[in-house]
Amino acid sequence: MRERKKERTRRALSDAAIALFVTKGFDAVSVAEVAAAADVSKPTLFRYFPTKEDLALDRFADHEDEAARVVRGRPPGVAPLDALRRHVLDGLERQDPVTGVSDAPQVLAYLRLLYGTPSLVARMHAYQCRSEEALAGALGGGTAGRLAAGQIVAVLRILAEENWRRIEAGEGAAEVRSGARDAVDLAFDQLAVGLGALMGGEEVS
Repeated sequence: MRERKKERTRRALSDAAIALFVTKGFDAVSVAEVAAAADVSKPTLFRYFPTKEDLALDRFADHEDEAARVVRGRPPGVAPLDALRRHVLDGLERQDPVTGVSDAPQVLAYLRLLYGTPSLVARMHAYQCRSEEALAGALGGGTAGRLAAGQIVAVLRILAEENWRRIEAGEGAAEVRSGARDAVDLAFDQLAVGLGALMGGEEVS
C-alpha cells in the first residue's frame, strides 16, 4: 500500500509538472509552482525528483532499459536485432508515443516541449546513455557490446525523431506509420550487416 501511494504521488507530481510546462513553458515554471499544484511541499517533491528536468522526463524513465529488457526476454533462438525490430514495429502499430508516431494533441504538445527545450534535450542524452549501458550489458558487455548498443540506441532515437518531425510538419499518424515501417526495416537491415555475428545470438547473454 505504501508503494502504491508513493507511485500515485510520483505520478501526480509528474502530471502537474507537465501540464504546467506545456501551458507556460518549461523555463517559466518554478519547482515551487509544481509542488503547489500537486499539493505537496518542495522537500517532498525533491524526494521524488532531484531536478526539474526529471519531472518533465519521468514518462521516459520506464523506457530507459526497454531495449535491454527486450533483448534479455527474447524467446530462445531469436536474435537480438530481430527481437528489437519486432518490438519497434509493434510500437508503431500501437502508436506508442516513444516511437514518435502519434498525432494525439497532448502527445504532440509534450514532444514539442521536450524537443524545444535545450535543458531537456541535454537531459534526454543522459537517459540515452543509461539506455546504452543497460543494452550493452544485455548484449554481453565489453567493447563489442558497448559499440553495438551505441549504434542501436542511436538508430532508435533517429527513427523516433524523424517520425515526430513528419507529424509536426502536418502529416497524419497513419501516413507516417506506413513510411516508418520501411525506415525500421532499412535501419535494422543496415544494423544486421554492420554488427554481423554479435547479433546472431552466440555471443549474447
